[in-house]
Amino acid sequence: MKFKQLAFTVFFSAITTLVIVWGYSKYIKNSNSFGGQTAGVVPLNYAKQTGLFDGTSVPPGAVDFTVPAQAATPAVVHIKTRTNAKQVSNSLPKTQRQQNPFSDLFGDDDMMEQFFGRRNNVIPEQRASGSGVLISEDGYIVTNNHVVASADEITVTLSNKKTYKAKVIGTDPAYDLAVIKVEAAGLPYLIYGNSDDVKVGQWVLAIGYPLNLEATVTAGIVSAKARSLGLNRDKAGAAGVESFIQTDAAVNMGNSGGALVNTDGKIVGINSAIASPTGYYSGYSYAIPVNIVKKVVDDIIKFGTVQRAYIGIAYTSPSDLSEEIKKQQGIPIDANGIYVTEVPKDGGGYAAGIRKGDIITKINGSIVSSGAEMQEQVSRYKPGDKITITYLRDNKEVTTNVTLKNKAGNYEVVKNEIATDKLGAELATLDPKKAKEYGVTGGVIVKKIKAEGAIEKQSRMKDGFIILKVNNKTVSSVEELKSVVGMEKDITVSGFYPGYDGLYEYPFSLGDE
Repeated sequence: MKFKQLAFTVFFSAITTLVIVWGYSKYIKNSNSFGGQTAGVVPLNYAKQTGLFDGTSVPPGAVDFTVPAQAATPAVVHIKTRTNAKQVSNSLPKTQRQQNPFSDLFGDDDMMEQFFGRRNNVIPEQRASGSGVLISEDGYIVTNNHVVASADEITVTLSNKKTYKAKVIGTDPAYDLAVIKVEAAGLPYLIYGNSDDVKVGQWVLAIGYPLNLEATVTAGIVSAKARSLGLNRDKAGAAGVESFIQTDAAVNMGNSGGALVNTDGKIVGINSAIASPTGYYSGYSYAIPVNIVKKVVDDIIKFGTVQRAYIGIAYTSPSDLSEEIKKQQGIPIDANGIYVTEVPKDGGGYAAGIRKGDIITKINGSIVSSGAEMQEQVSRYKPGDKITITYLRDNKEVTTNVTLKNKAGNYEVVKNEIATDKLGAELATLDPKKAKEYGVTGGVIVKKIKAEGAIEKQSRMKDGFIILKVNNKTVSSVEELKSVVGMEKDITVSGFYPGYDGLYEYPFSLGDE
């Protein structure tokens, strides 16, 4: 009797469990839809994804990164820099001491130095490292400006452990790019890809030398394009250009200047920055698109400085304007593009018919919806080049041709002599024998200061001053000085007076007066 009751209880419990499980699974199946989806029905936007849902084929396997990694790694180099100890003295050379405002109160500077001390500040020697990418078999390397900006010595090590001394060919803080060179031949180098073809969601590899490690490869996807972080504007002011490729490939300190490559092993960007509260990788990294890199590198090698071209407009993004302002200005609420706020009459934009209130939507057929995207397109051209601009006016689309100008308002390419002429001095490369006598590797001597130049107007510099650095970059010849000065508006030169202790710094503004 007890056995029959037990068997009946077990049978009833099993039936009850089956009913409950069947009912719950049916409920879940009917409930497991959201956003208008219907269970088991393939959405319309997946119609072309053959094989993912219809069972006609097997989805492709995982991407194999070994081939692009093996192809690209030999062309990515380890850059190590050394910056000499720097002694900054507040004492003045004899030729300037009569200009010391405290001399009348305390007497001769020699007495002041004996009483108060030499007042020297010493910045110790600094060493750092980063990455770079070989772009030619004869040793041209592209890297970030901030990797080599203040270096007195640059050493490049390849993945095969061969080491070379490198020299700076040219830099541009507005793009945070620099070109350096090693004397070698038959070197491996990366082929340029096309950053315009880069798509959000595609796989990319970041290759470099993070944290002073050996060559390191990480993988991720492109998570955004045309990002602007304001980093270059912090360093170069309004001239700063940013349109970063954002990825989630792990990048750390030391990766700067390294390669972002696609799965074909072609370079699509130069890794430049990370977004991190700690200084280490926290999820996102940023690379300069290779289409910008190509233009900057070519300009530096050919002209010694980057050729900047301008449409000649002031602008903002409609998304930055409130609905109230849009209504006042007659801007469509859903406008997408670049809203023109000002058009100087001497610019190329005005000559082409662009006016205040127009909304630029395309440049050379490419859609632009932010200032970063527009900068990326325009930065590929030099003064005198023509581009097509499409804009909206009164809800009508207009396309016009614009001939780009330089900052001076003409169509000529810019040579470094323009900036060095503004300094207003007769310059000469320091004689090697004199350099050895002074204990320096080289420099530029200011032989004669001219009237009405920046040096005469803005400083107390005297004839005979020897320039060692411009914006913390070592210069050993007049040619190197011209390359570094380029078209920068604000510079600081540092050097010494033979026979006097300490380094002296002189800041100058070379902008239009």
